[in-house]
Amino acid sequence: MILSCHDICKSFDGKDILQNVSFHIENNEKAAIVGINGAGKTTLLKLIIGELSADSGEITFARDTTFGYLAQNQNIDSSHTIYEELKEVKRETINLEEKIRSAEEQMKVLKGDELNRLMDDYATMTHRFQLIDGYAWKSEVTGVAKGLGFVEEEFDKQISTLSGGQKTRVALGKLLLQNPNLIILDEPTNHLDMNSIRWLENYLLNYKGAVLIVSHDRYFLDRIAGRIIEIDQGRSNVFSGNYTFYASEKERQRAVAWHTYISQQQEIRHQKEVIAKLKSFNREKSIKRAESREKMLDKIEVLDKPAEIRDDMHITLTPSCISGNDVLHVEDLGKSFGDATLFRDISFDIRRGERVAIIGDNGTGKTTMLKIINQLLPADTGKIVLGTKVAIGYYDQEHHVLHDDKNLFEEISDDYPTLNNTQIRNTLAAFLFTGDDVYKRIGDLSGGEKGRMSLAKLMLSEANFLLLDEPTNHLDITSKEVLESALCGYEGTVLYVSHDRYFINRTATRILDLTHGMLVNYIGNYDYYLEHQPQTMERLLAEGAAASPSSVPAANSFQYGTSQDALTPAGAFAGTSSPAEGSSSPHPTSAPAVSAAASAVASSGQSDWKAQKEEQARKRKQENALKKCEDQIAELEARMNEINGEMSKPEIATDLSKLRTLSDEQTMLQAQLDTLYDEWAELSS
Repeated sequence: MILSCHDICKSFDGKDILQNVSFHIENNEKAAIVGINGAGKTTLLKLIIGELSADSGEITFARDTTFGYLAQNQNIDSSHTIYEELKEVKRETINLEEKIRSAEEQMKVLKGDELNRLMDDYATMTHRFQLIDGYAWKSEVTGVAKGLGFVEEEFDKQISTLSGGQKTRVALGKLLLQNPNLIILDEPTNHLDMNSIRWLENYLLNYKGAVLIVSHDRYFLDRIAGRIIEIDQGRSNVFSGNYTFYASEKERQRAVAWHTYISQQQEIRHQKEVIAKLKSFNREKSIKRAESREKMLDKIEVLDKPAEIRDDMHITLTPSCISGNDVLHVEDLGKSFGDATLFRDISFDIRRGERVAIIGDNGTGKTTMLKIINQLLPADTGKIVLGTKVAIGYYDQEHHVLHDDKNLFEEISDDYPTLNNTQIRNTLAAFLFTGDDVYKRIGDLSGGEKGRMSLAKLMLSEANFLLLDEPTNHLDITSKEVLESALCGYEGTVLYVSHDRYFINRTATRILDLTHGMLVNYIGNYDYYLEHQPQTMERLLAEGAAASPSSVPAANSFQYGTSQDALTPAGAFAGTSSPAEGSSSPHPTSAPAVSAAASAVASSGQSDWKAQKEEQARKRKQENALKKCEDQIAELEARMNEINGEMSKPEIATDLSKLRTLSDEQTMLQAQLDTLYDEWAELSS
C-alpha cells in the first residue's frame, strides 16, 4: 500500500465538504476520484499533498514514497524555453553526465594515484548513470514533449509566451519526467487533443508506479482506472473496476436502495394504517393487536432515504420548425491566417437528423470551421449553403454569446423580450440558477456556470441546426449525461467539435476527422472510428501518394456518394459535382483506386447500416421488455394496494380466514414484485 486515507473530514465556513472519507491506493494501482462539481475532489487532493490540513482523520504514505501533483491550471513563471524547462527535471542526470565527461578528459593527463582515484570515482559515476537510465534522458524528454502535443519547431518557444493550456502541458511533462512513486493528476486531459490523450493513456497504463486521477473524461477513466473512488455528499464509496463498471454498479445499487427504502416505507405506512384502524374499533382484542403491531414497528431499523441523483438540470431542445433534408452544403472551403494554412478544398454535406462530430488535433481549424459556417469569420475560398428553413443555434466554448456586464436575468430578458419574469426564472432554474443566483454577473460565473448559461440560451433559441464548440468543457459527468440525453432526443441536426470521446460515442451518428489536410468521413460513433481509422488513413494516404507522388493531395474532402452512405473522394482523389447533381467525375489518373475505395467504403457503410438496424431492433426488444415489466409491476402494486385496503376494512380485519387468504396472496405478490424489481433494474441499466 502506497497511500492510505482514513476518516478524512474537512469543513469550510461550517459547511461539511468531506465526511469520514476512507480509501487506500496500492503500489502500481491506477485509481480515479469522481463526483459532481463542488463535491470536494480537488480539496481531497490538496489534503493528500499537504496543501490543506484535514480537520480530522489520517493521511499516510508508505515509507520513502515520492509523489508529483498536477493542478488543473498552471502559471509557470520561467525564462526557459519549453525544451529547457523540461530538461531541468533531468538536471541531476545532466550534471552527472557532465562530471563523467570531465573525468574522461582528466584521465587523459593524470597518472599514478590521482588517476587510480579518478578511475574509482568514474566507475561509481558510470554505474550510477546506468542505474538512473542516464543514456536515455534526451530521448525521454523529447518523447514526452512530442507525446503531449509539442512539435520540434515549438521546443524553442519561451514559456512566457505560452497560453495557459500550453503551460499546463509543460507542467504535466515535468511531472511525468520526475517518475515519482505516485502521480496525482487533477483534470489532466483538459488541454490535450485526442492524440495527446491517447499517448497519455498508454504512458500511464505502462507507468511503473501508482496513479491517482481526478477527471470528468469518462473514456479516459475507462482506459486508465482500475478503482473508482466516488465522493457523494461528502462521503466516499469505492468501486473495483473502471468507470463503466462504476456507473453500472452505482445504478444497480441506487435501484436496489430505492426499492428497499420504498418497500420499507410502504410496509411502515401499511402497518400504521392497520394499527390506526384496529384502534378505531375500540375493542380490547383489536387494541391489543394494535399494540403488538406497534412494538414490532418500533423494532424496525428505519432506512435513511437514499441520496437522489442530481437530475434536476433539465434540457429540452425543441426546433421551432423542421428544416429541409439538405441542411448544409460546404464546397471547396479554405482558410489561412497569414502564412499558416489551416485547411483548403474542404467539402462535405450534412442532412437533417444527423449528429456529426468534427474531430482532429489542436490547431487544425475545427473551431474556425464552425465560426465560418456561423458567419463569424469569412472564408478565404469556397462556399457554404444552408438548406431550406435552417435556423442555427451556436454554442461557443469561449462563451462569446454571453455578455459579461449583464446579469443572468438580463441576459435572457434582453435576447428574449417576449418572455415574462416567471418564464425567465423557470428557464434559469432548469439549469440550476435559482433565487438570487439570477442576479449574478455573467463575468463573475465559473466556467461550468457559463457553460450552463450558454446551454440555457441555446434551449430558448428553438434552432433546428445546432453548432456546438466543445459543449462538455467544464461540465461535470452528470451534466454531460443530461446534455447527451437531450441531444439524442433532439429532432433537429447537430454539428459539433469535441475532444470528449465518451460524449462522441454516445451522441455521434457520423464523424468527420480533420487530419493530414483531409476531412475523412466515418459513418458511426467513436468506437467505429477507432476500429476503422488506421486502415482507412493508410489506404487514403497510399492513394494520395499514387495519384501525386511528389506531394500530399491538395484536395482533401470526402462526401456522400450513394444512398448507402458510401463515401467518394473529392478533389485530387475525384472531381466532384454538386450534391444536387448527385454525380462524380473521377480523375483519370486515379480512377481504379477511387473505384476500389468507393466500393470498399460502400461495403463498410452497408455493414454499418445493418449493424445499426440490429442494434435498433435489440433496443426496441429491450424497451418492450421494460414496458412489459413496468406494466406487471403496476398491476401487482395496484393489487397490493387493493389488499391493503381490504385488510383495513373492519369486516375483513375480524375475519381470520379472509385475513389469512389475503396475507398469503400478499406474500406471493411481494415475492413476484421482488423478482420484477430485480428484472426492471437489470433492464433499466
